[in-house]
Amino acid sequence: MALWTRRRKLRTPDADLPTEPDYRFTLANERTFLAWIRTAMTLLAASIVLGEFLRSADGHTNQIALRIISITCVLTATTLALNAYFRWDRVQHAMSRSQPLPRPANLMRITVASLCLIALVCVVISARS
Repeated sequence: MALWTRRRKLRTPDADLPTEPDYRFTLANERTFLAWIRTAMTLLAASIVLGEFLRSADGHTNQIALRIISITCVLTATTLALNAYFRWDRVQHAMSRSQPLPRPANLMRITVASLCLIALVCVVISARS
């Protein structure tokens, strides 16, 4: 009887130990992570396409502009992929401990700022042409 009581005390949930969250929330967290990864992969593909256009670009200005856009796409994709993983980890950690979910800190700001930079470079290229 004492052994059973001891086992039961060991199995009581502790507030600091993680519990398994509802699978629907875990799957939703993973879908969000995969959406950000998909966006990062799209930006990498755009960078590769821009690199191919760079070979056939006329003039020094167009080559510099395409190079800036291509590098911006690569840096944005890398930053998005890293931030997506860290966000997924923070949300999963909060859900397993029944804590409030963290606010999305940087993902949207990084995406909007990078796309604005790319749009600005495109406007400069079209104004010079």
